[in-house]
Amino acid sequence: MKASSGLGRLSPLALRQRRQGLAKLLPPVTQILRGSLVERFVTCGNPACRCAQGERHGPIWYLTVTLGRGRTTGGIIPEKKVSEVRGWIDNYHKVKVHLEKISEINRELLRRDLARQRKHKRKG
Repeated sequence: MKASSGLGRLSPLALRQRRQGLAKLLPPVTQILRGSLVERFVTCGNPACRCAQGERHGPIWYLTVTLGRGRTTGGIIPEKKVSEVRGWIDNYHKVKVHLEKISEINRELLRRDLARQRKHKRKG
C-alpha cells in the first residue's frame, strides 16, 4: 500500500464512496482499445514517384498491439477513424488508472477487515 495515498485517514464509508465515484468514471467497455497509434510517412518504391525525391506518402496511421514476448499485431487505420481510435486508446489508459485506484481502496478495506478480525480473536 502506498503511504502517500492518504487512504488510511479515510473512514470506511468514505472509501466505499470514493470507490463508487471511480467506478462511475470508467468509460463504457465497448469504447476501449489497448494499443498504440503510430503515424508513418512511407515511400512506395516506384522510382518515378514523388516519394523517390523525398516527398513521402502519408500520413498513414497504424494501430500496433503487443501480444507478448516480441509479438505484435495491428493494421492500417483509415484517417476518418483516427480520432475515434485515439479516444478508445485514451479510455484504455483511464480504465487502467481508475482500476488501480479502486484496487488500492479494496486493499485498504481488506487490511482493515483483517486487523479488526485479529483484534476480535485476541479479545475472545
